[in-house]
Amino acid sequence: MTDEASGPGEQVGGATLPVAPPAPLRCSPLAAWHHAHGAQMVGFGGWEMPLQYADGTVAEHMACRTDVAVFDVSHLGTVRLAGPEARPTLQRALTNDLAKIGPGKAQYTHLLDEDGSVLDDLIVWWTGEDSFDVMPNASNTSRVLAAIGGNDVTAGRAVLAVQGPRSRALMETVLPEVTTVGHFGVRDLTWRGVPVVVAGTGYTGEAGLECAVPAADAVALWEAVVAAGAAPAGLGARDTLRLEAGLPLHGHELGPGITPLEAGLGWVVAWDKPGGFRGRDALVAQRARGADRVLRGLIGPGRQPLRAGYRLSRDGIDLGELTSGNFSPVLGCGIGMAFVAAGTLDGEVVDVEARGRRLACQVVHLPFVKKPGQGA
Repeated sequence: MTDEASGPGEQVGGATLPVAPPAPLRCSPLAAWHHAHGAQMVGFGGWEMPLQYADGTVAEHMACRTDVAVFDVSHLGTVRLAGPEARPTLQRALTNDLAKIGPGKAQYTHLLDEDGSVLDDLIVWWTGEDSFDVMPNASNTSRVLAAIGGNDVTAGRAVLAVQGPRSRALMETVLPEVTTVGHFGVRDLTWRGVPVVVAGTGYTGEAGLECAVPAADAVALWEAVVAAGAAPAGLGARDTLRLEAGLPLHGHELGPGITPLEAGLGWVVAWDKPGGFRGRDALVAQRARGADRVLRGLIGPGRQPLRAGYRLSRDGIDLGELTSGNFSPVLGCGIGMAFVAAGTLDGEVVDVEARGRRLACQVVHLPFVKKPGQGA
């Protein structure tokens, strides 16, 4: 017998139990601006966020690749730790080693489960001698809070991501002091008397800056950035950009059952850090035996987008499914990511079942779109 929802409650064993209504979506401090300017809004990670504006995802994507775009990323969490125990707490909990950096720097890192899989991938902004802002994914803030403590200050600020090859030149016209913020640097600056924390980070594969501003001042800063020439962009372009750049998304290329080694992110693990970190033993064991699967890119034969969930096969043998996929505006073809057997070579061809069509897709190393100075 299958339990079924019935009216305002749920039928279980003959009794009608109340069903809690879905939690309301949280809104960014910029939500009213997005609505007023025609954004298509969607739910994402418990937040209502802009998917795209009138010009569409491809135009927003290309604005970021060739010029400058601004994204509202206020759905990301901010967990603040301060005091003499802040640094030791993060060292014990996270995979990377803060000894590699110092105050005024940011670091990409992972929070692992005991089995070595990635509970969350996040950025740590080291904002002062004993103060840190930890930036989890939208749906993982409570999980990160439980692991490291601290205070959730997400609601009190907005975060703007200004990205693209002209992003720094544009931001210098809005906030000249951004010249002091290097790649993965973090600085406390002031804009029109408003405190703004600026980090040289992003999620597009392009140069850029992320700016945390008090919620009450978010619209004013956003409008100043747009007036300076940045194209407003939504989550659609953010996803196609990160996909071209080969950047993982939690819940797709990272999450339960997926380790940093399988995702090609072993560089984020400080194996010999004093005191270790949660999940280290399981990860060390996997490193010793070798990961059975690795994350690779797939390039389709034409313009049909690849999609997460499409099945992969070779010679009639099922190989799993795509973890992410879309159309690449830069390459002009469908691209995707998937975990394939370790030892799979670049150039090998696998079949992708795409809505009744079988597409012959080529396996490639990530990223799909390389920037100057990037390796294979």
